[in-house]
Amino acid sequence: MISRAQRILFLCMLIAVVVMATILIRLRERAQDRFHALEIDVPTVEPASAAPESIALLMPNDTDGSLVEIHRTLPMPQDESARARVLIETLLRTFREPHSTHPLAPLSSQYGGSSTASSAQLEDALAAQDLDEVYLMPIPQAKGSTPVKGQMAVIDFTSAFTAAHPSGIEPETLTLLAVLGTLHDNLPDITQVRFLVDGHVKDTLAGHADLTRTYVASDTATSISGDSAVESTSGAGATTQ
Repeated sequence: MISRAQRILFLCMLIAVVVMATILIRLRERAQDRFHALEIDVPTVEPASAAPESIALLMPNDTDGSLVEIHRTLPMPQDESARARVLIETLLRTFREPHSTHPLAPLSSQYGGSSTASSAQLEDALAAQDLDEVYLMPIPQAKGSTPVKGQMAVIDFTSAFTAAHPSGIEPETLTLLAVLGTLHDNLPDITQVRFLVDGHVKDTLAGHADLTRTYVASDTATSISGDSAVESTSGAGATTQ
């Protein structure tokens, strides 16, 4: 049999539970009211549209082995990694433009495009797949050596791009020089460049140009010959002249 003292204790505990539950519910309501008030009071800030800028691209000319500076005007992001990606995507897209002086194999032929209309649509859809990503990172420093200023850009091509690229020391070297020069002209803080394919180190771009080493972004020739192209992919270091 429950004693009177136990009944009083149980009743007190029940009252305490009800009071605490009421307080917690009220505190929760107040917190929700404050949260909604903040949502109403703080205006939503729309992201500002990127202002169009003039960018310089180094366009290869397979006829005489030169690099010709061309200009495009387009919105550019503020983040340097995003800017580098837009630069390289735009450069690679110029390779696929009609009457390009540095043409690549049509992507539609790789994917079985048939009609002219469907091939054109396929080209537009797949042209952006030449590049996986562009990463910017601090330049690796050897212990005890003099600090090297600048940043390293890691350009990650897709296997679709390398499959479409003409094989040959001159066209492959021109592509690398165009990338180096475009980055150097627009983002001078980038001083070194590495190349990957599908996130992995590949020996060559399409059978000749060396992708296993680090290139110096400022070492960009305006023209190359067959001999200099071979030298640019076989010597030690990163000189591409």
